[in-house]
Amino acid sequence: MQLTVWTYEGPPHVGAMRIATAMKGVHYVLHAPQGDTYADLLFTMIERRKERPPVTYTTFQARDLSGDTAEIFKKACSEAVERFRPDAVLVGASCTAELIQDDPGGLAKTLDLGVPVVPLELPSYQKKENWGASETFYRIVRGFAGGREQQTDIPANRCNILGPTALGFRCRDDIVEIRKLLEAMGIEVNVVAPLDARPADIARLPQAAFNVVLYPEIADTAARWLERTYKQPVVNTVPIGVNATKTFIREVAELAGIDPEPFLKSESERLSWYSRSIDSNYLTGKRVFIFGDASHAIAAARIAEHELGFKVCGLGTYSREFARDIRAAAEEFGVDALITDDHLEVEDAIQASQPELVLGTQMERHVAKRMRIPCAVISAPVHVQDFPARYSPQMGFEGANVIFDSWVHPLMMGLEEHLLTMFRDDFEFNDEEVASHLAALGGNGKKSTGNQNDSEMHPGAQGYSGGSSGNGSAVAELREPESDGEPIWTADAEKELKKIPFFVRGKARRNTETFASQNSLVEITVETLYDAKAHFGR
Repeated sequence: MQLTVWTYEGPPHVGAMRIATAMKGVHYVLHAPQGDTYADLLFTMIERRKERPPVTYTTFQARDLSGDTAEIFKKACSEAVERFRPDAVLVGASCTAELIQDDPGGLAKTLDLGVPVVPLELPSYQKKENWGASETFYRIVRGFAGGREQQTDIPANRCNILGPTALGFRCRDDIVEIRKLLEAMGIEVNVVAPLDARPADIARLPQAAFNVVLYPEIADTAARWLERTYKQPVVNTVPIGVNATKTFIREVAELAGIDPEPFLKSESERLSWYSRSIDSNYLTGKRVFIFGDASHAIAAARIAEHELGFKVCGLGTYSREFARDIRAAAEEFGVDALITDDHLEVEDAIQASQPELVLGTQMERHVAKRMRIPCAVISAPVHVQDFPARYSPQMGFEGANVIFDSWVHPLMMGLEEHLLTMFRDDFEFNDEEVASHLAALGGNGKKSTGNQNDSEMHPGAQGYSGGSSGNGSAVAELREPESDGEPIWTADAEKELKKIPFFVRGKARRNTETFASQNSLVEITVETLYDAKAHFGR
């Protein structure tokens, strides 16, 4: 276990809380001390849910450790059932409460609660959040669907959708999009779980012909159990991107016994045409670094390389349970897989690979902003801005449109800002000149030194006083203090350096300084800059 400022996943009881919060009629009694109730904020503040999670904490204190904390749990459990009247109760312990070994599952069995109880044993010091969510969903599925009689006349076009949870990345909108797609194909959706499902719905899972797993990190274990127990085939293709959506349609159509061709051509799919358009030509070959949960990272890499013409220069995940899948995908793109939950390792990898676009989590958003590299978020963990009020799926054909906008616009804006930076010293566009469209108003062509309306400024002159207006902003670089023994940049060399695109300027600066040091130069001139370029370009 490692203490860190940032973490990609919380402890496994947070994963269990995501399942309980996603479902209806389920209450989670969590044996936890004061201080472990912070997880409520994830749902009310970050996800902006209208209701707080259906969780009761025992909130024992330090002085209670000298007494009977088991009694505190039993009392909290009984009161929760009496107050909330759930259809089922989940019981477990937080990472701190696990140390006192009170056994919530065993204690709950001694109580006459009158509702089904699902005990959760989640090893907090060996596993993490996604595993906890997966294990919780598996236990619920096995507890309520196990032993059920399966119909003999199940229609071939009936399926379950498995995996969406509370606090998931765009789960709410993905489900709407995929359900709409399936219903347009004539597929009957039997149950969506765990999102908005009740225990009674879980009991109906065996009455489907096959299962669609949209989020393997959450539903893979439960789906494999259903396949073994009820012989339900699984559609494992995650429909993120145009190609993956088409593959998904073919797999579903094959299992349902229908013709996929009418559904493979979507009038709403614009990514393919946009990525081939003239405006997107300059994106071809852009280096992109990708990091996130395994499913979203692999999907992003395939979209980037095969649908947008980018070049994947880095691929990684914090989902250690899916490390094999990430390594296989990384081999496909000719890069080394990065399997880590240390955000500092990811930051070092981004620095080393010198990407022009970063696709990652909320962590990588911060890293990319510091490095002045465009970034788009593709995976949890995310912050409040990644739970938009608008409809914004990632899956299906509409999801491909959203992805195109989310990934390409940061690069486009970065190019525009770079061009403004390049031409800010031009005779017409520099800060001392009146904007050309205002020349008819008269004047001597120079701006006055007094107060002036913003409308008289060239639009490109605004925003270059030092602050960054967002990912990829090409703001004026401040000259770094010079330390003893390091080469000194001349003013002309600094000016020439600013003509280099912002997304490779840092690398050009470092290469030039390395070249100057290797050749014992005390001063970096324009000639040194171009000599270094020639040297490293060999």
